[in-house]
Amino acid sequence: MPRGFPSPIGFHSPHQVGTESRLCLAGSVTTPIERFIDVNGVRLRVLEAGPPDGPTVILAHGFPELAYSWRHQIPTLAAAGYHVLAPDQRGYGGSTRPATIESYDIVALTGDLIGLLDAVGAERGAFVGHDWGAVLAWSTPLLHPDRVVAVAGLSMPPLPRPRTPPTEAFRRIFGDNFFYMLYFQQAGVADAELAADPHRSMRRMLGGMRAPQDESTALRMLDPGKQGFIDRLPEPDLLPDWLSAAELDHYVAEFSRTGFTGALNWYRNYERNWDTMAHPTVETISAPSLFVGGTDDPVLSFTRIDRAREVAVGPYRQVLLDGAGHWIQQERPDEINNELLTLLSGLHWT
Repeated sequence: MPRGFPSPIGFHSPHQVGTESRLCLAGSVTTPIERFIDVNGVRLRVLEAGPPDGPTVILAHGFPELAYSWRHQIPTLAAAGYHVLAPDQRGYGGSTRPATIESYDIVALTGDLIGLLDAVGAERGAFVGHDWGAVLAWSTPLLHPDRVVAVAGLSMPPLPRPRTPPTEAFRRIFGDNFFYMLYFQQAGVADAELAADPHRSMRRMLGGMRAPQDESTALRMLDPGKQGFIDRLPEPDLLPDWLSAAELDHYVAEFSRTGFTGALNWYRNYERNWDTMAHPTVETISAPSLFVGGTDDPVLSFTRIDRAREVAVGPYRQVLLDGAGHWIQQERPDEINNELLTLLSGLHWT
């Protein structure tokens, strides 16, 4: 059984709740209840825990993950008195997977999170995200500043809008070399590679996504050859100690059923998001904010964490966990939980 979380088949039976109904859990529980909530034109499968009248905290997962990625945070936050909502985001798991690429732009994705606040009758909430979910968490106070009490991003810091479109910048930086975000732009190509063997894909991504430990591994990730993304990732000798076989199997089962296209479509909106963020509601984040990264996270090798204060101008804390990799809330749950509780406990929610 996964640490601090019920078996995937041990959830309470889900019930469907539309935005027109403000129904919440009948009482405070730390074990999450699974339910479906209609928001923003899609139906999201949501894990919910904690007192319905507690301050609302929304947990936004990244690629390629699920609400299940927050299994170590949900009970802790709920026990501290927070009303926790963790969705399978659009394109993932039990949630709607729209067919069109543009359905996954930053307006739609942040709109889903705001829709969750509306669904439970919360005026404001705290937004916590990992990886792509962190991009949403940092974008939400720029697009919906009046709805955000605080924001935390894991593995991705707040970043100023680049001067040039992202894919143009990536092509200038990487040239003819391989870069996974550019590879993901080709509709159908990465989709087929990842879906060909979901167990291999998830095993290598969850078990092998760390900063390269030798030059040959680093060069393989850049080689302009015909290999795809998963082919380049090292095969782990063993699963990392934070991921059990049962936990891996949960991810594999979900992505075997859904495929990866919805998740990859998030990457195919870089240019559209770049256009949108040229005119946000506000230019900077004044809400209290937190960034936590891992020193062995390969994403930080090309991410300018030194520019965070250009965006996060309010109270801001940065924490780098020595030796932590990309899947930081699963790998270092106690440290992440402590940081989140410290942020949340100091907020003025009214």
